[in-house]
Amino acid sequence: MNQPRSVSLLSINAAEAQPLKIGDRSARTGHFKQPLAGPVFIDQTGVPGDFIGDLKHHGGPDQAVYLYSQEDIDWWSAELQRPLAPGFFGENLTLSHWWPALRVGDRLRIGELLLEITAPRIPCSTLAARVGDNRFAKAFVRAERCGAYARVLSAAEVSVGQEVTVLAGDAVFPTINEVFRYCHSKGLNPTFLRQLLAAPLAEKMRTEMQAKLAKAEQQTSPLPGF
Repeated sequence: MNQPRSVSLLSINAAEAQPLKIGDRSARTGHFKQPLAGPVFIDQTGVPGDFIGDLKHHGGPDQAVYLYSQEDIDWWSAELQRPLAPGFFGENLTLSHWWPALRVGDRLRIGELLLEITAPRIPCSTLAARVGDNRFAKAFVRAERCGAYARVLSAAEVSVGQEVTVLAGDAVFPTINEVFRYCHSKGLNPTFLRQLLAAPLAEKMRTEMQAKLAKAEQQTSPLPGF
């Protein structure tokens, strides 16, 4: 039987604020991330010096670090027919590849740094503008190569080249792709929502899913007198 390849940390990325035209407006973004010379100390606020332009949807203690894989970057390079460097998708940590089932609640240890997977990345107009195609968000959804946010459970210094130890979480928690797919579906599935809300989900997404569950339960509750 083939042994699974060990996951490794290929790049640590951050960005200063830069202007970006998004449709008809201009914004300041931290999407133009560049590799940092290590070692880098990562704490509960994320990578030091990394600018977050949209605090409503990005950042915060439950989305302190965004992870993407080099395999996904290579796939997009072929799709977009141009070379893409680590950090292109706005990720803080570029991993060599994902493990077979990336789930909410999975934990990663890189040296003394301990991360916990909390949510998929939802594409936005900033990502589309970065790619240079206002239709890219739809392509990102179809591809289901969303990457994942993580919270920092134990802060520590990390360096490129370190091995990433995957501490798989509870197998009943949904995978990141299942959550990503559900976020872009129109139906309401109370069973899935309860399963998801039992996981250590990012609070921003938890609030959204709690509202969906309340709506689903309201629609399926029995009529009075029956």
